[in-house]
Amino acid sequence: GWYVGFKLHLLCNEKGELINFVLTRANVDDRNEAVIDTLTDRVFGKLYADKGYISQSLFGHLWDEGIHIVTGLRSNMKQRLMPFYDKMMLRKRSIIESINDMLKNVAQLVHSRHRSVHNFLMNLLAAMGAYCFFATKPEVNFDFEVPESSGQLVLWD
Repeated sequence: GWYVGFKLHLLCNEKGELINFVLTRANVDDRNEAVIDTLTDRVFGKLYADKGYISQSLFGHLWDEGIHIVTGLRSNMKQRLMPFYDKMMLRKRSIIESINDMLKNVAQLVHSRHRSVHNFLMNLLAAMGAYCFFATKPEVNFDFEVPESSGQLVLWD
């Protein structure tokens, strides 16, 4: 048999709702500008991402579009000052991992053998559609006041 790998890039808000998604081949870099542009279409404000999206050119590209990307620092990077709000929100980024877990285990996104590409795509769309109707979704509980200058809150994986 043969195997073709895919990556599902997800964008969600603080309420755990899916905003956008992009499906790419597994060998496509996360920082690919075509993927980023498609994923962040009509998004503004702060974007909280994992360390895999650290890139100075990506930061500049998104900044020009009105998006401030906030990521953690890798272990080999110099420490920088970060606003307390951004540091707290980076700790809440695990919500996107909870969404991935719910898609895989509850909505049964993972399937071992698809007989056709159409079946694969239908299973993917059905799982994401089912997730949208879940009564409870992982969300950020704000115990502190959100600064008005922060704009829209988006979590990204």
